[in-house]
Amino acid sequence: MTSFVLGNLPFPGQGGDQVVSKAVSTAIAALFKRTGKLEATVRAEPVAKLLQGSVDGFDFVGHSMLMYNGLRIKAMELFVQAVSLDFGAIFKGQIRLKQPTQASMRVVLTEDDLTTSFNTPFVVEKLQRMEFEGQALHFSNTEMNLNDDRTVSLTSQVRIGSSSAAPQFVSLTARVEVYDRTKLAFVDVSCGGTDTDVALGEAIVAHVNALLDLDSFALDGTQLRIDKIRMRNKEMIFYGVAHINQFPKKK
Repeated sequence: MTSFVLGNLPFPGQGGDQVVSKAVSTAIAALFKRTGKLEATVRAEPVAKLLQGSVDGFDFVGHSMLMYNGLRIKAMELFVQAVSLDFGAIFKGQIRLKQPTQASMRVVLTEDDLTTSFNTPFVVEKLQRMEFEGQALHFSNTEMNLNDDRTVSLTSQVRIGSSSAAPQFVSLTARVEVYDRTKLAFVDVSCGGTDTDVALGEAIVAHVNALLDLDSFALDGTQLRIDKIRMRNKEMIFYGVAHINQFPKKK
């Protein structure tokens, strides 16, 4: 009976695990505006467990991913623990979890990813919510660099107040730390320039740190917890856990 059901899935020549793997890959790809190579591999032994929606776990690897808010990710790896799926929903192009699960994750961002992300309307709008000396700020040409000593450098042109005001050049260097697994922060900050430039840089860092709550960047139905950050070869690599209460839906 099992071979009859799994042998007549609506994907000729594919087993049940391949069908679910393809469905998961497609569902994850739909969460992003653009992706490179994506691959999800479902583990189920015996495969007949899929009829009850029982999966031993699945591994997901994605490259060159662009989120709808403009944020870029070079690579993402998820290794999901045993999970229970609504098998019938697979054939409707949906992934439904019968119960929450979690996945270990690895996320890689490059210098270009970070620079692009800091110049998206999504991030610029958040930056421009702050004021300095009672005046609005306008950011442009923000650039992020990852240094060999494992610090990050941020430069930006910032206009204070009027759109016709001459921009000030902000330059700062800092380390990135994670606190309580839920927040990222620039620490040990060094700002260059005049006293006004330094004060502006310090105010920007305080504002950025207040924004770097991981839950504000997570997809619906998920929570992100970061355990470690590494920097090498001009890449910032995050290691942690994703708690998945329900499969995310595209906003």
